[in-house]
Amino acid sequence: MGIKSFQGPRAKVDVKKEYDAPILVSDYMTKKLVTFSPDQSILEVMEQFAKYSISGGPVMDDNGFLVGIISEADCMKQISESRYFNQPILDKSVEKFMTKEVETIPHDISIFDAAGIFDKHNRRRLPVMKDGILVGQISRKDIVIAALKLTGHSW
Repeated sequence: MGIKSFQGPRAKVDVKKEYDAPILVSDYMTKKLVTFSPDQSILEVMEQFAKYSISGGPVMDDNGFLVGIISEADCMKQISESRYFNQPILDKSVEKFMTKEVETIPHDISIFDAAGIFDKHNRRRLPVMKDGILVGQISRKDIVIAALKLTGHSW
C-alpha cells in the first residue's frame, strides 16, 4: 500500500514572482527635498544642514536641473581650509566644494538593485531621476527601512 498525500492538489507555480509589498525606490525615496544652488555660500549650506537635520542634498541650477550634490564631507573641506589658513569660514560658493559627477538612479528600480548601487559606489545618498528630472532622493537608511518592512516571504 502506497503513502497517500493529505495536502490536496498543488497550486500552479507562476514563474514570475509577484510581490505584495512595495519594493521600488519611488516607494521609499524622500520627495520633499532641501535643495541648494551653485552660487549659495557654503556657510548657508551648513546652516541648512543643521536646521533640517540633513547631511547633504542636491544642487540645482536656475533651470531646475541637477548639477551636483553637496554633503557634510564636502563642507569638511571648507572647515579644514579655514583652520589651515587661520581664517573664519568664508562665503565661498557651493560650486567650489560640491561633487559634480553625481551617480543617479531611476525611480522605477527595486530597492535590492539600489542596495547594490550603494554598495558599488560607496555613497550615502543618491538622487532619483525620472525622464531626466529630479523627483527625489534615497539614502542608505531608506533602503534599510524598506528591507525591514518587507516580510520574509517577499524576498
